[in-house]
Amino acid sequence: MEIVKCTGRPNSDKDQTTIQGGTQSRITLELALEEGENISRVHVDIPEGTQYETDDLAVTLLTGDDLMTRTELTFDLAAEEDAFTLHFDPAIADAGHLNIIIYGVYFPMGGGDMQVGVSYQAEGAAPVAVSDIPVIHVEGISGPEALSQWLEEQPWVQAWNENRFLHLFFDPTILVTSFPVVLTGFFMSLGVVAVAFPLAIPLGLALALMRLSKVAVVRGIATTYVNLVRGTPLFLQIYVAFFGLPLAGIDIPSFPLGVTVMCMNSGAYMCEIYRAGILSINKGQDEAARSLGMTRAQTMLYVILPQMFRLVIPNLTSEFIVLYKDTSLLAAVGVMELVMYARTIVASTGSITPYIVAALFYLVITLPLSKVTRHLEERVHGGRRRRRSTAATEKGEAAHA
Repeated sequence: MEIVKCTGRPNSDKDQTTIQGGTQSRITLELALEEGENISRVHVDIPEGTQYETDDLAVTLLTGDDLMTRTELTFDLAAEEDAFTLHFDPAIADAGHLNIIIYGVYFPMGGGDMQVGVSYQAEGAAPVAVSDIPVIHVEGISGPEALSQWLEEQPWVQAWNENRFLHLFFDPTILVTSFPVVLTGFFMSLGVVAVAFPLAIPLGLALALMRLSKVAVVRGIATTYVNLVRGTPLFLQIYVAFFGLPLAGIDIPSFPLGVTVMCMNSGAYMCEIYRAGILSINKGQDEAARSLGMTRAQTMLYVILPQMFRLVIPNLTSEFIVLYKDTSLLAAVGVMELVMYARTIVASTGSITPYIVAALFYLVITLPLSKVTRHLEERVHGGRRRRRSTAATEKGEAAHA
């Protein structure tokens, strides 16, 4: 007896040649028999960690010059966890190919080279191992892919996906597989914001102080910059940076360039937040500080700015939310952030579900921060109302006295 072939059935959606672990497949063994061998027993060792079924085991003898004559063989089966034995009575004496098909095969999810072992025994002879059996190469799959394939087999998922709208926007199988991929983009988006936002804070403050400067040139530079950035779409600014700078011979990697554009844009909006906060401080505090001998710089540093920052924290939180959502625009220039990762899956699956997953990642950040913003605004406005009420009470008591 010699091995003719040992193959697994491809089961990947990506191509027609790949065998994936954790996904239903089958093993086909074909063994060449010589006439008069009288094979009474065939033992098959299944690769370790592989699940298989023996209920539909197909054992056929192919005979004739063209091996087109098929004879279904009767046998007794003795199955174990990782092996089974076929007993033939009468023994197989004809020349031909013994074809064994094992259904319901699930190779290990980790993949690897799967080695099937075969031995046979002729009547009155000792067992002999079949040599040179080719290995079956199996590609590993991740946990989400295995879960997705399990979901595909569930009746409720199949019924769910029969609805075109649900399949297009909320396919459970695609949702599971797209989650870890989109998660990578989520961290990239957070990375852009985590770098751009802190850099925008001092930039916005510097621009605000420049706009409040008494020097016309300094004030004009800041005003021109802020009006230019706030008056043009961020999408256009991204395009100018990513496509204009390379034409000018300036090549900057995508991540730092994206951070720079987002920082410069956010800085212009923060400038107006800071400027409004500074102007909201009562002028009497500036006059009181100056009367105590403090310089203009000291007054701004120790009196105005601490109060201003307390007032603008809710607006800065809102600006963080806007900046985080605006990172989605970087997908248009190929930066692999949240939307870009979702787009790649949409292109391969034709389902909008990855965009829904991306939306959930945005909501994970924006909803809690929106609640924090409302809380901070209530504290700021509540403090102002209490101060006004106290001042009015004191004024009324003074007038009464």
